Amino acid sequence: MKMMSTVALAAALSFAAAPLAHAEDATPATTLPTPPKGKGMVVLYRPGGMGMAIVCHPRENGKMVAKAGNGKYSYFFVEPGKHKFTVETEAKNEINVEVDPDDTYYVRCKITMGIMAGRPRLSLATKAEFDEALPHLKLEDMAKMADDIAKDGQPKN
Repeated sequence: MKMMSTVALAAALSFAAAPLAHAEDATPATTLPTPPKGKGMVVLYRPGGMGMAIVCHPRENGKMVAKAGNGKYSYFFVEPGKHKFTVETEAKNEINVEVDPDDTYYVRCKITMGIMAGRPRLSLATKAEFDEALPHLKLEDMAKMADDIAKDGQPKN
């Protein structure tokens, strides 16, 4: 019985130690494509934790560009250059990202303690940090996200 448990543990550990795919590989493990030629890609991720019901939806120039719920990630493409993304609940937070063509950038959205609601905080992350979080993340429904972005700011009926 003990030997069987040891074999099962060894199999589980070898599976967990398998290398994660890189964004440029565009493998099903991450479902991350490469950015279109001449554009940059931003990967937004929200590790699980505080503020489970809060969805991080950064805006640029007042328009929603992506979203990531608790334990989820998404990605979006941008033109090269300077970008300022903001998030807001009871407090506002922003991050500036200088995007180079054909590169991928990682932005972590962490929820911190607020008075009435959790406060989203954006920070730049590395690919290694994203890869470490990836086993605990699920891809947002990208079609639903695109629909939410299209409806953003439209009057509600």
